[in-house]
Amino acid sequence: MHDIKNIRENPTAFDASLQRRGADAISTDILALDEKHRALQTELQHAQARRNEASKAIGAAKGKGDEEGAASLMAEVAAIKKRMPELEEEDRTLGKALYDMLAALPNLPHDDVPTGEDEEENVELERWGSPREFTFDPKDHADLGPELGLDFETGAAMSGARFTFMHGAMARLNRAIGQFMLDQQTIKNGYSECAVPYLVRDEALFGTGQLPKFAEDSFRTTEGHWLIPTAEVSLTNSVREQILSEDQFPIRLTALTPCFRSEAGSAGRDTKGLIRQHQFEKVEMVSITTPEQSAAEHERMTTAAEGILQALNLPYRKMLLCTGDMGATARKTYDLEVWLPGQGLYREISSCSNCGDYQARRMNTRYKREGEKHTIFAHTLNGSGLAVGRTLVAIIENYQQEDGSITIPDALIPYMGGITKIEKSS
Repeated sequence: MHDIKNIRENPTAFDASLQRRGADAISTDILALDEKHRALQTELQHAQARRNEASKAIGAAKGKGDEEGAASLMAEVAAIKKRMPELEEEDRTLGKALYDMLAALPNLPHDDVPTGEDEEENVELERWGSPREFTFDPKDHADLGPELGLDFETGAAMSGARFTFMHGAMARLNRAIGQFMLDQQTIKNGYSECAVPYLVRDEALFGTGQLPKFAEDSFRTTEGHWLIPTAEVSLTNSVREQILSEDQFPIRLTALTPCFRSEAGSAGRDTKGLIRQHQFEKVEMVSITTPEQSAAEHERMTTAAEGILQALNLPYRKMLLCTGDMGATARKTYDLEVWLPGQGLYREISSCSNCGDYQARRMNTRYKREGEKHTIFAHTLNGSGLAVGRTLVAIIENYQQEDGSITIPDALIPYMGGITKIEKSS
């Protein structure tokens, strides 16, 4: 959601920022509708004022015995009262049209975000760790996993494509990864653990930006609830319609939840293995803060995500996304891409975004500074810390052995009850 005042004051800059994201310049249309809406509001205010003024004048006219004048005023008030509902309905219609127009637009990119069309124009900022040198040809997790408890066939048999059934030590490893990440984000990084709803209403998905434009990417129940595509929805909406105080910031929240995505826009992509599933688990981080703190909070959040990869000794690179590859709600995004030796490439495992006040405006989340009466929209940030399934993929591929087993990273052994290796017979 955008600030109409900013568009009025800086229409050319607003259009230029939209065009960097591949969207059309639209300030002229927005301002024409805004001007019409404001003119109608002025007319409505004048009508209300004149109605009140004329109503008072009726008594004065009658007190003077001016029945003709009183009758004329009464007729005027009646006409205004008849016109008022029409003006109010037109005001609601124009207001909604303007709101919907603003709500359909993506966030404006930060100045230091590179302009580009797609992932090919993202900028690599740094790398951590060196890819392991194998003495054998490393396998893709989809080829290695089935003999270790990663059962794609059973998952597909009961639920269809993009579902997986895990059992034995593999299921335990999946659980261990999520618990390790959650402990790291809470104990080490200071996020508050939350248990959140997995089913939400329309306004929650609207608040974080999935609705109305990206409805096809999520699953909806027959009763009208939506399955969360990420815990970002539940965590961020926990401050919906609230006026917070500045001393509450930064609010840092995290949750380990299942996530559900239809992958409607990804037909034919990553159909093999765990990379792109309809159901997966993820540890999500959300921060609510002030405009002045949000840039530093973004760096802190990204560092928290990087810490998981470093603790697991998984090589990765940090990418600054270009305008064409960022999510619609983000003003700046860092992606962390982990090295997958079985595929011979880096793949996204975390995305950390600063959304500015875009989501807060949609949720009406504000705060007050001490001693000030007016409210300010908060800034919201979200990031993966990390995606559990993709981390499992990275561990399988990076820790695989020539005999088909995988060793357990040292950081996860306590969560595995001392198990140090997963073998074919487990």
